[in-house]
Amino acid sequence: MEPTPSPQEIPEAPTTGSAEGSAASSLPQTLSGFRIGVTSDRRSEELISAFERRGAEVMHAPALRIASLTESITLQHDTNKVIDAKPDYAVITTAYGMRRWAEAAEAYGVWPQLSDVLESASILVRGPKARGAVRAVGLDDDGAAEDERTETMLDMLLENDISGKTVAFQLHGLLNHDQISRVEQAGAQVVAVMPYTWTKPPEDSELLKMIDAVIERQLDLLTFTAAPGVDAMLGVAQQYGKREALIEALQTDVIAAAVGGVTAQPLYEAGVDAVIPSRWRLGAMIKKVIDHLETHHTLRLDTQHGPIELRGAEFRAPEVTEDPVRLAPGPLSLLRALMEVKGATLSREHLLEQVRYCDSEHALEMWVSRLRKALPESDLVQTVVKRGYRIKT
Repeated sequence: MEPTPSPQEIPEAPTTGSAEGSAASSLPQTLSGFRIGVTSDRRSEELISAFERRGAEVMHAPALRIASLTESITLQHDTNKVIDAKPDYAVITTAYGMRRWAEAAEAYGVWPQLSDVLESASILVRGPKARGAVRAVGLDDDGAAEDERTETMLDMLLENDISGKTVAFQLHGLLNHDQISRVEQAGAQVVAVMPYTWTKPPEDSELLKMIDAVIERQLDLLTFTAAPGVDAMLGVAQQYGKREALIEALQTDVIAAAVGGVTAQPLYEAGVDAVIPSRWRLGAMIKKVIDHLETHHTLRLDTQHGPIELRGAEFRAPEVTEDPVRLAPGPLSLLRALMEVKGATLSREHLLEQVRYCDSEHALEMWVSRLRKALPESDLVQTVVKRGYRIKT
């Protein structure tokens, strides 16, 4: 899971009628016309609010839900094991996990003892958020991974001779046998602690509806904030025989955005490119999404019917009609190709190569006909005799 955002990085949802609400309502509608899917559970409200206040239509379906294990007998047992083991090193992977672990130890009445043994240990953290959580409970660390990856943090640990040592390992939602094995193969004893876990949604949940929405190209962009969420969505799609169709949609028409490289890794392994910010934070991902959609998925052109605009799959001609038109994938691909050349004529041969879902001249004529019917002014798409088609500028 990527580092979670601080409250300063994403503004809180405004209260209706407040001064903050007025300021929020005046935000530039930079995402107007775009449909975005949000798959996160924790802090999803901030993410949804940030997109909606900029004009996007948002669909929310958590791919995984976080379940705190504060009342778990297993967590209590593992916490006592850490106290008894008096570890030489402690690996803290997430701020959320550190906070839940401290809260659980306090509830069990053993926080003073746990605090003492952790204070005596050399603590390594995955990034600044985990460092902040460690310091918030009165402890300090001896180093953080510069790239905020667990693997890098373990590389730092293994620079030491840990043979015969004990390492307390705070896991982040899922048991990673490979990471634990790396430490054990170096000769150390590992005491693993899992303060929270991920739970899959039921098979008939909103997640399946979101998978269908991606496949049917009803969304322009899909966001991910944790690698297990990617795996969960692909897994549910696999159960219903929709994995290949989901991946094909994400490879072509629907943009995948991830909060960081760790989250994006399962997408890359599935053959899907992802838009990620240079700084792995939700606030940075929001800005990256806005910039990417505005730069790469918004087209504007002046025509004989006035200015037209294509935002994702939504077509607008404000001087002709106030109502935007949501285009189907075929006509959308055709219109995008024609708008990109700014009124130049594209031959049928060129369009057959460029337009998706178009494998014959008959199919091309069908898309042209459907596009003309969908647009408020049908003659916007002109036939150039014996040459091809163009936008009437």
